[in-house]
Amino acid sequence: MSPSSDLYFAQTLVGDMQNLAYLIGSRAQRKALVVDPAWNVQGLLDQAARDDVEIVGALVTHYHQDHVGGEIFGHRIEGLGRLLELAPMPIHVNKHEAEGLKKVTGVSDSDLVAHEGGDVIELGAIHVRLIHTPGHTPGSQCFLVEERDRAGQLVSGDTLFLDGCGRVDLPGADPRAMYESLETLKALPDDTTLFPGHLYSPEGHDSMGAQKRTNPYLRAANVDMFLGFMGY
Repeated sequence: MSPSSDLYFAQTLVGDMQNLAYLIGSRAQRKALVVDPAWNVQGLLDQAARDDVEIVGALVTHYHQDHVGGEIFGHRIEGLGRLLELAPMPIHVNKHEAEGLKKVTGVSDSDLVAHEGGDVIELGAIHVRLIHTPGHTPGSQCFLVEERDRAGQLVSGDTLFLDGCGRVDLPGADPRAMYESLETLKALPDDTTLFPGHLYSPEGHDSMGAQKRTNPYLRAANVDMFLGFMGY
């Protein structure tokens, strides 16, 4: 980011499933939010400390274990439970995802801030807008990072990848809801930068304008075409 920007933004490749975690915050306030801290929790805290930034909350895109921790494929991912041991902080989750998150990670109601779509978290001049994007899970959400007079950054979790989108064949998934969520994201300005939840492509980011031209799931002309792409 340019020197005059207040935005602190870091993307980090973590874990065994090509996950991307993020730190988003205000340089002036020296405070940040961590997105999907499932893997290498201490490393994420250390990264923020090296940058002289305090992590003051966690943002959850959705409740799957590779994004929040828990048991998966016979292995334990440390996730939010470990984060709260090391640095207690509020966990921001969509209200439709709260029960699943508690079940998977063991966190309690008192740890959570359950949000509606459209809620905004402010850190200095940085606004993080929570966009409810059901489809991959009922309470999936994306984070639109906004700063006045600057192009936005979209952290999309498993809703939207570079030239792909999240699976809709898992429990709680809904392919029609995914189509509507992608239509919502398509309405964002072309100069918005997309940052996905996994590194499934050579690059870790792209413009929404480019993705509207190349991503077949964003190019679907209608819901029937989209369902055909998804095998329905």
